[in-house]
Amino acid sequence: MARNRLGRESSPYLLQHADNPVDWYPWGPEALEVARERNVPIFLSVGYSACHWCHVMEHESFENEEVAKIMNKHYVSIKVDREERPDIDAIYQEACQRATGQGGWPLSVFLTPDQKPFYVGTYFPILDGYGRPGFGSILRQLAQMWQERPQDVGRAAADFVANMGVEQHAPEPSTIGRPSLDEAAVNLLQAGDPTYGGFGGAPKFPNAACISFLFRYARLSGVSRFAEFGLRSLQKMAEGGIFDHIGGGFHRYSTDRRWLVPHFEKMLYDNALIPVNYAEAYQITGDRFYLEVMEKTLGFVLRELTSSEGAFYSALDADSEGEEGRYYVWSKPEVRDLLGDDAELFCTYYGVTDGGNWEGKSILHRGIRLSAAAFACSVSEGEARHTIRRCEGALLAAREGRPRPGLDDKVLASWNGMMISALARGHRVTGDTAYLDAAQRALSFILDRMLEGDILHRSYKGGARIRGFLEDYAYVAAALLDVFEESPNVRYLEAARRLGSYILEHFWDGSEFYVTPDYHEPLIARPRSGYDLAVPSGGSVAVAVLIRLQHLTGGREFGDTAQKVLESRLQQAAENPMAFGHLLCAAYMRVKGPAEITVLDGGDGAILDVLRRRYVPEGMMVRVRDDGQAASLQEYPFFAGKTFGDQTTVYVCRNSVCSPPLADATDIEAAL
Repeated sequence: MARNRLGRESSPYLLQHADNPVDWYPWGPEALEVARERNVPIFLSVGYSACHWCHVMEHESFENEEVAKIMNKHYVSIKVDREERPDIDAIYQEACQRATGQGGWPLSVFLTPDQKPFYVGTYFPILDGYGRPGFGSILRQLAQMWQERPQDVGRAAADFVANMGVEQHAPEPSTIGRPSLDEAAVNLLQAGDPTYGGFGGAPKFPNAACISFLFRYARLSGVSRFAEFGLRSLQKMAEGGIFDHIGGGFHRYSTDRRWLVPHFEKMLYDNALIPVNYAEAYQITGDRFYLEVMEKTLGFVLRELTSSEGAFYSALDADSEGEEGRYYVWSKPEVRDLLGDDAELFCTYYGVTDGGNWEGKSILHRGIRLSAAAFACSVSEGEARHTIRRCEGALLAAREGRPRPGLDDKVLASWNGMMISALARGHRVTGDTAYLDAAQRALSFILDRMLEGDILHRSYKGGARIRGFLEDYAYVAAALLDVFEESPNVRYLEAARRLGSYILEHFWDGSEFYVTPDYHEPLIARPRSGYDLAVPSGGSVAVAVLIRLQHLTGGREFGDTAQKVLESRLQQAAENPMAFGHLLCAAYMRVKGPAEITVLDGGDGAILDVLRRRYVPEGMMVRVRDDGQAASLQEYPFFAGKTFGDQTTVYVCRNSVCSPPLADATDIEAAL
């Protein structure tokens, strides 16, 4: 039986703490009322199930009986899953960023009973060291300050609240045009690592949205070096240890500049956002290297993060058997035992050595080209490729016999929307119907199980709850439009239009977007949807959705709102592009002007291949398969006047001017 109230919760992260001696509460009226009645501060701990340092702090502090006694005596302790409550996380991450210059998880915040922060931090080791107090000392000192110097607590809380209001004033309006995109692209390239790709030093995050913007800017400007940087980044990531060469998928981030040593958790959102980069890279280059990475990543999600009902789970833990990365690393004797005579080639190609490259074991990475490994082992490149693939299968089978990392099996509407969009893109570039089938199945789960008037944010073991946030509405609307383009069922377009209208009604105040709807529970602040961080913000995704909805449905209110957001944010994005990658992609679409591409599919495979290969990021391409679909779509401006015939016909429209019906692949190439 659980030792605290978290045993009644359904969040996998909260359940991980149900047996702590800490008298944890979930966030809610009960905890807040108890803090007021006892007149004690709140200790708020925010994390997520796959977070390595969250586990470390739990083992060091929250499982410690003496620490728990202090917490239970002097505090009301509240646990929050940041994936379930992005609103609470957003509010107090901002406080932490402003106070310390950094944020992250676990987020540790000390609050007054009326939710005002007065001391913030992230991971605190249990013991004092390096001139810094440990968690036990912090608990004692703040409890003493609360009792003996309440005026100091009040001043600190007032300062926090005042500083949290800095974002209240909207930036000066800016002109939506090429100069802002020029500035953003140059600033991004200056922040890039010219040797290993990516942005900044260690730790290094993939930042998929910024790479997508550089690809778009290269198309807009005609300057190839912006795309070349993005391609180099993707190549280095796929060669490094951040990519799981055996099972597919990307780990959360690299702890070093070279993408070699990852932080081993695997998040659904990374494995939804990153494969879109590789799909775009394949369209730009035609190089199957990028396509194979996309396919391997989507394959990982379909194999390991998909529920029996077709929805997508949230994450795999970094740890197994109490150690970070244990599931993914190999010793050379293990590889020799599994692969026999093939081990030499495999170890040469994937950098497996006797000493290892991480705590005595080897993280697989591609240090040399396959041709060089083949030459070193005296085999042909074709034979080496076949052998490597066979070896990867053998190691995957062996690895599946190991104790697995923990699975966070909750279903989030927003992250599922991201994954659905990635699968739709996979279908776009490959024509593989398995991707479209999986996307439609997951979309049906959301529409049938998580949409009750409004979207529910989280589903767990058959029960859905927590009313949706902006990210849920925006990402699900984007998913609906992406699947609609591949399979134009009017139900998808109408559902997207309803969600777009809902966003304008409940998340938009006439000048900016909020994370929470206007009917949300009152918190200390109503967080605004601003920066594109680990995932694009709900506001940035909403802008892209609204632009598409305007062109598909003719609804001017959608385009007008997108225009206002871009005018208010674009200069800020140009100056700080790392924090606005997805918004810059939306701005590109506005500046370039959407290409409305209607494919009346008569079964001409050559034309479909042309369309799949082309990189047209501003394109909205809808593939209509029969007369019935064409007739059902005639009421929408995007499709008006386009008739279905006996052969595959393509219409390309820009700025309200349409091409004649095109049925020749060469003519279509030219129009695109």
